[in-house]
Amino acid sequence: MTRSSQPTSPPVVDLKVQSDPANIAGVRKAVEDAATGAGLDEKGVAEVGLCVNEAMANVIRHAYGGATDRPIVVAAHCQDGGLVVTIRDWGNGVNPATLPPKPFDPLEPGGLGLICLRRMMDGVTYAPQADGGMLLVMKKNKPQPGAGGKSERGHE
Repeated sequence: MTRSSQPTSPPVVDLKVQSDPANIAGVRKAVEDAATGAGLDEKGVAEVGLCVNEAMANVIRHAYGGATDRPIVVAAHCQDGGLVVTIRDWGNGVNPATLPPKPFDPLEPGGLGLICLRRMMDGVTYAPQADGGMLLVMKKNKPQPGAGGKSERGHE
């Protein structure tokens, strides 16, 4: 895993990792550190971390069919009072936002990634890429003062 992050504002994460599940924890930690540096509260940092974890697992499982040697690029930066995280793959190019919702079955593993992203992030978009694969863009806003710790939700 290559990693460059700057502790100064705005926090920057720029990682290129292979699609090995062993890399998920390091990516999650780097993005959580960036979220802390961006001023997100403890709950927001945890939500960003969980969403990165789920998104990475989905790329490995679905876009790459479990292959452990394919590239994933993860970046995070401050923007408009929050944190923007991008995850780029060169997988099958299927846009998860266009798939019909799968009924949740607590006895079957998986199926929570998209639910987490939609409920915990303030903006989630998938952009098919011309050279193949997908770019996931997730945004988490800082809680506004006097908003009871809740950020304004809005999906793009």
